[in-house]
Amino acid sequence: MHSSEPPARGPRASRGSSLGELSADLRYKHQSQIMNGSEEIVEFLPVNNGKKMEKRGPKRWVMLLVVVTGALLLSLMVGFLVWHFQYRNAKVQKIYNGYLKITNRNFVDAYENSNSSEFAELAGKVKDTLEALYGSVPALGPYHKTSVVTAFSEGSVIAYYWSEFRIPQHKVKDAEWALMGERVFQVPPKSRALSTLSVGSFVAYPVDPRTAQTSLDNSCSFALHTKVGEVTHFATPGFPDSPYPNRARCQWVLRGDADQVLSLTFRSFDVAPCNERESDLVKVYDSLSPVEPRAVVALCGAYPPSYNLTFLSSQNVLLITLFTNTPLRHPGFAAQFFQLPKMSMCGGSLNEVTGTFSSPYYPGHYPPNIDCIWNIEVPSGNNVKVRFKMFYLVEPHVTLGSCSKDFVEVNGEKYCGEKPPFVVASRSNKMTVYFHSDTSYTDTGFLAEYLSYDSSDPCPGMFTCNTGRCIKNDLRCDGWADCTDFSDELQCVCNATHQFTCQNKFCKPLFWVCDSVNDCGDNSDELQCGCSAQTFKCRDDGKCIPESKKCDRHRDCADGSDEADCGDGAGAVTCPQNSYKCHSGECVSKANPECDGKKDCGDGSDEDQCECGTRSFNKQSRIVGGQNSDVGEWPWQVSLHAQGQGHLCGASLISPNWLVSAAHCFVDDLKINMRYSDPWVWTAYLGLHDQRQRQASTVQERKVKRVIRHRLFNDFTFDHDIAVLELDQPVTYSNWVRPVCLPDATHSLPPGKAIWVTGWGLTAEGGTGAVILQKGEIRVINQTVCHRLLPQQITPRMVCVGFLNGGVDACQGDSGGPLSSMEDNGRMFLAGVVS
Repeated sequence: MHSSEPPARGPRASRGSSLGELSADLRYKHQSQIMNGSEEIVEFLPVNNGKKMEKRGPKRWVMLLVVVTGALLLSLMVGFLVWHFQYRNAKVQKIYNGYLKITNRNFVDAYENSNSSEFAELAGKVKDTLEALYGSVPALGPYHKTSVVTAFSEGSVIAYYWSEFRIPQHKVKDAEWALMGERVFQVPPKSRALSTLSVGSFVAYPVDPRTAQTSLDNSCSFALHTKVGEVTHFATPGFPDSPYPNRARCQWVLRGDADQVLSLTFRSFDVAPCNERESDLVKVYDSLSPVEPRAVVALCGAYPPSYNLTFLSSQNVLLITLFTNTPLRHPGFAAQFFQLPKMSMCGGSLNEVTGTFSSPYYPGHYPPNIDCIWNIEVPSGNNVKVRFKMFYLVEPHVTLGSCSKDFVEVNGEKYCGEKPPFVVASRSNKMTVYFHSDTSYTDTGFLAEYLSYDSSDPCPGMFTCNTGRCIKNDLRCDGWADCTDFSDELQCVCNATHQFTCQNKFCKPLFWVCDSVNDCGDNSDELQCGCSAQTFKCRDDGKCIPESKKCDRHRDCADGSDEADCGDGAGAVTCPQNSYKCHSGECVSKANPECDGKKDCGDGSDEDQCECGTRSFNKQSRIVGGQNSDVGEWPWQVSLHAQGQGHLCGASLISPNWLVSAAHCFVDDLKINMRYSDPWVWTAYLGLHDQRQRQASTVQERKVKRVIRHRLFNDFTFDHDIAVLELDQPVTYSNWVRPVCLPDATHSLPPGKAIWVTGWGLTAEGGTGAVILQKGEIRVINQTVCHRLLPQQITPRMVCVGFLNGGVDACQGDSGGPLSSMEDNGRMFLAGVVS
């Protein structure tokens, strides 16, 4: 309370320097009033005069009330003074980062070196100017403690600094208001005479709390300047052989020449995973001061090498900061940067019949603080149509649809966020496309094509969506919304032979009826679905089986629900309705409780052995029109090579020594004298992405020690088509090699659930195998529908996945590979084996 003097608030406040003195003063006055009270007279009489012995002053209860009231008033006064001096006037530390523009100085190279005399001389003048600027504002001047100049850059000269204040709690809002945004403070004439600097504008923002808590580590501070034609490389300390420092703050100051911009690319990025409470964080600023409104990107976790991590500056400087708050050990990042000429113009006139245009520097991230205008004009009598083939303008903390930061504006409507391909059309032969990027976070941007079209027939030979998009006529009224506005599925007459008419008049394929998926949107395709008398309805797939097959010790339902809650007559605990059974015998009714991150079993057995199904690279590349996988996207995928034949089958890693594959891959072919059942024929490649790069450092090669096919495998029906393979040596888990989770027997795969199929199989019927690992998203198909389409071919050991109208499927060479199913927590389970 006595460390600093509070501001004077009148004589009463100035005298209250000590609560002890105050209390003593009050006690003294009280006693004096009692001793000198002339109104109170006590008369002593003889003992036998009883009436005269009665005291004539106030009664006892009155005196007690006075004493209590005085004590309360004293307590209130003491409490008020404690609050006033200790809390209301308690001073809090506030640190602001900012920059100011000096208009009467030219930048010299010596300003880049913080140890130069030129830097020290100018920094001293900036500090004097800051003190004068703060002094001209009552809400700031009395509380300013110190300022430190950290860097200079061109323009004429921009000074970057941080300032510390000690502000009474009740005045913090006033100070923040005074420093809000970009201001031009008028320095008093007397102060201006002391300064030789002319300040154009002045900016300050509260720092990231981590900056205030962590001082800069000089051993982890770097300054780099790239020249024309140079590519400058840098990385976190120790990369890639050792992890970056723990509990540290590092920074890289990147510079280019005047009138240039910088292009920064992270070639490898792996820091501690993103976590709301505590994480390591890399931030890039379009400035040399870490102010949030100039942050270009914030990165944490790991990114695959194919992910677009190229960022542009709006000027010739960038600042990279790394805050390490966790004890986790990660290699960090490797990056490079070079300079480009500053863009003289953005946009332009487009006068051809058709063409393309994109955001600046696409497919790299567009730079901050830029505006572009494209004026499109096609031949008179035609209209203009623009199709955005790729559109990513996402910014953190921006409300969906508000478009208050980065946006594209066409025909008076703003577009932002992440969007699938969409079309915008005009009603004339002209269109203006305006693109705006603010000073903060940037994204990949957009790629667009424009064309001239006849307004009377905008899609010759095709159907025109209300949005202007053209689709094939046979996609009209097929049950799928190919137009983003559903216009291709409106006003349809359903084909009674092949389609179901929903109550909302949509037409859906008949085989979608009663598949436990609300395809109509109003659930009318799932109403009145049930099994007839003397039949049992399987829990998850809706299949109807005879009642006699229930509890016959044979699994007729794909989910095994016909054998649940049956009992075995031996007193064993049987969990009801296909619920999960813990090691202790406890039954858990929750669907798929294993490895979901929550302890559902009392003995914790549902969370045992859960080091599986996770990927180092959780950010997958934005791929348009392709199905190439990212490096490390499917770390359990294995390529099995037969001697002299190359890749033949796939497999899944389930532990350091064991793989799961398809039994039919290991059937001998006597026609070519190949004994595929012999393990020595096979070589397993793990961590492989490109079949041409089997010797890459990320790939682990192992020989197969043992092949164990399912003893009931039928090479005619392909029932029980599964095998396990033992490796000759255990693999080492890494970012590129990790196991997939094995599901419990009760694991549910409901119809409509997304499943991923991966492999290097043929990309077309009769075509050639893929070089890059391919991926495709398909869906679980209702078993009843599958039985109807493939009569007598589906056994209870099989699950149907794919799309009934085609498009994505497994093919030769994918056999044995994984069908991967993602649960809500992002963990991947082995849903099946490609057969």
